Amino acid sequence: MAHGDPSAASTSVSLLIHGGCCFLFVLILSSSVDASVHSYIGEKFAPKGNAFVFHGGSEGLYASIPGANATAGHGDSFIRFDKITFTRPEKSVENSKDSGSISVQAIIFEVEDRETIGGSAYGGQRAVCCTPDLAKIGACTQGTIIYRPSTQNPNWPYVLAATFTGKDLVATLEPRSIPITATGMYNLYFIYCDPALNGLTIEGKTVWKNPTGYLPGRMAPLMNFYGLMSLAFVILGIFWFTQYMRFWREVLPLQNCITLVIALGMLEMALWYFEYAEFNETGLRPMGITFWAVTFGTVKRTVSRVIILVVSMGYGVVRPTLGGLTSKVIMLGATFFLASEILELVENAGAVSDLAGKARLFLILPVALLDAFFIIWIFTSLSKTLNKLQARRLVAKLDIYRKFTNALAVAVVVSVGWICYELYFKSTDVYNERWQNAWIIPAFWQVLSFSVLCVIAALWAPSQNSMRYAYSDDGSEDFDGEDSLSLIKPGPTPPKDGRNTGLTDLKAAISTNTATNGDIEEDKRE
Repeated sequence: MAHGDPSAASTSVSLLIHGGCCFLFVLILSSSVDASVHSYIGEKFAPKGNAFVFHGGSEGLYASIPGANATAGHGDSFIRFDKITFTRPEKSVENSKDSGSISVQAIIFEVEDRETIGGSAYGGQRAVCCTPDLAKIGACTQGTIIYRPSTQNPNWPYVLAATFTGKDLVATLEPRSIPITATGMYNLYFIYCDPALNGLTIEGKTVWKNPTGYLPGRMAPLMNFYGLMSLAFVILGIFWFTQYMRFWREVLPLQNCITLVIALGMLEMALWYFEYAEFNETGLRPMGITFWAVTFGTVKRTVSRVIILVVSMGYGVVRPTLGGLTSKVIMLGATFFLASEILELVENAGAVSDLAGKARLFLILPVALLDAFFIIWIFTSLSKTLNKLQARRLVAKLDIYRKFTNALAVAVVVSVGWICYELYFKSTDVYNERWQNAWIIPAFWQVLSFSVLCVIAALWAPSQNSMRYAYSDDGSEDFDGEDSLSLIKPGPTPPKDGRNTGLTDLKAAISTNTATNGDIEEDKRE
């Protein structure tokens, strides 16, 4: 690739993005993620204290809606166990001397009752399984989970068991639905206590349902939110496209880019709404709609940042091209798109669990660094552009750029403040007890980006005066033209009789030159 060749850079970047997205899409489709239907395919247990544990899922669930018209599909909230089987390896059976029964238990509890699970310390950790000492005093049964009834609901925690008898290789958990009668964050763990079951695997699925559908509790309000955002984008689109059609002869390239961002935003919001509606209805995430919603959103965010950057550089206003910076802007935008696309696909197409999120730090960090780089570059470029406009006394353009700078500064300050609040929210809510308010965090970023887009649309809306904000190379924006115009201005014609007019001719020349300079200074002002 030739150095500084924008076309070669854009070709390489487009190939990289296309290949990366295709790979991610195939990977996601082949991973068979079912969202509210938590699937377990050959999953293994991990040691924790004196127990072996597998986390079956965590979701916020609202209580069932009582009423004569409530049906199994509408109004009921439950957790259903469907074809859960446990398989132990043949070696563990051969090495086991115990021909009696060994149990694997499933325990469901609300997060507020977490202290009712487990007993005294064992090996430096809270004991989950009943120890011989506790069994001797009759506090629990050896080989089972230690738990105490909830103070709020004596029937909770809810415990189920699957039993291996003799040399059985497979044990099955009886299918059943557990009704949810109290709103809360529910956790499911599969646990066994006997080391003779080492190597145990689990297969099957559990289905988690809220009264209004299969959307997890923290995601349920987002369906209505995206419906409102779709309406907001439609209103913005009507305003923008009306102005666009009225003054289409005066439209600038920058305004075409804003049109693209608004169109992408409308598509993104509509796709998210339909994605959530389908998810809520079936309990299965529609991977095709999810992929395109994520992709349109990532393209919109990338194009928005690139537009703000090139506007800050003065493209189309004080400079006709970006020159050698074109390839750098393209590379930055492409890198941001790829990092954001990977993060959003993993976050939205991965397994849904209201307790997940810590492992995303590795993917969030590159996006955050690229965003910071965008911000630094944008404000550095804005400072230079403002200085140029002020030096050239382009009052109208200077005014619009000052408003643009102020809007961006407010957006950045608000963003930093919200990031601090988000960190505080997550650090003080380790067990997701405030899950009902968690939807506000992603919703805020959508509202903020929409607000910035509205400001940009208002400042650069198509009008009959749009062309006065465009770059023009007519001498009014170039100081070098002043000297050349003065030099070629014709002087007074000498008289035919050849007489020396002296001071009269000198005064005429000065007067003519002064008038010319005055005209140029007037042309420079808008």
